[in-house]
Amino acid sequence: MAAPVDLELKKAFTELQAKVMDTQQKVKLADLQIEQLTKTKKHAHLTDTEVMMLVDETRMYEGVGRMFILQPKGVIHNQLLEKQRIAEEKIKELEQKKSYLERSVKEAEDNIREMLMARRAQ
Repeated sequence: MAAPVDLELKKAFTELQAKVMDTQQKVKLADLQIEQLTKTKKHAHLTDTEVMMLVDETRMYEGVGRMFILQPKGVIHNQLLEKQRIAEEKIKELEQKKSYLERSVKEAEDNIREMLMARRAQ
């Protein structure tokens, strides 16, 4: 009778270990993406700050592929604001995903603890 329960616990531990490893990789990837997006957001903010200090008549060019297109200051400003907003949204999504992954691992660990407690209670 004890052998099937032990096999069940062993299988649960193996699944938990695989889930933890997978989740840790996903969390590290999310951290790297958050870091990259934070840099992008900061770069866009600093660029926007510098652009806004320039005179309105200053000629500004937007890089498109291998060429540059003359754009008004307002268009450049709006593009930089949009870039910041998109980066902020993606950061929030990644943080939510990260917290979900961490919660799911914690729940799996709690389930195994409950199995162990039930096993000891027998």
